[in-house]
Amino acid sequence: MTKTANMVTGYVCVPYLHNHDSIELKDLWVNSRNIDSLFFATATFSPDSKPYFSSPINHFIIAKFKNSVKTQNDFSNYISEQPIFIFNVDNVIFQRGTDGSTNFISIYYLEYGDHQDDLLDVAMYTARRDKIGISGFGNMKLFAKETPKFTFPYSDHIVMFEISSKKSHQSDNKYCEQTRRDICRKGIIMNNLVSFSILEKLK
Repeated sequence: MTKTANMVTGYVCVPYLHNHDSIELKDLWVNSRNIDSLFFATATFSPDSKPYFSSPINHFIIAKFKNSVKTQNDFSNYISEQPIFIFNVDNVIFQRGTDGSTNFISIYYLEYGDHQDDLLDVAMYTARRDKIGISGFGNMKLFAKETPKFTFPYSDHIVMFEISSKKSHQSDNKYCEQTRRDICRKGIIMNNLVSFSILEKLK
């Protein structure tokens, strides 16, 4: 579970506000060598996460980046009241070719993310799920003009799944949820944070 030079190092999720700033940032990333892929997506936050990230915004631009520092510099002038999420991949479980294109990205958190045995169990089970093209452990950073009222306590215990398929978003969501439930049956508490349904690939 280590990074290599060709592996994704994270995802940045920026609220799409249908204004000049959103379009300008999108155009910047379309032409950026630091951005591997760019998507327009709809976000669904889990009920457990809403107290921490209450927001009416559900449309996001998602960029898969290579360098986190450069990415943060890119959006530093576009920070608003709506939170920007960065999910850094600290340890890649795997990255492999799959049938279909990126259709769904699901983000989870482990309530007890420091147990090595739990991490190994998650990695071993996830590797058997053939629709998951990229999976990794990482951390979350939040950027907004105002600090959220409640601090999310599991920012360092993030698990990421990127699904490639030709099926519906509902089907992919069920696939991810079944994966999560099977992991939970092993006694590992893994909860959904947010899921992104990919509507369009921009790059």
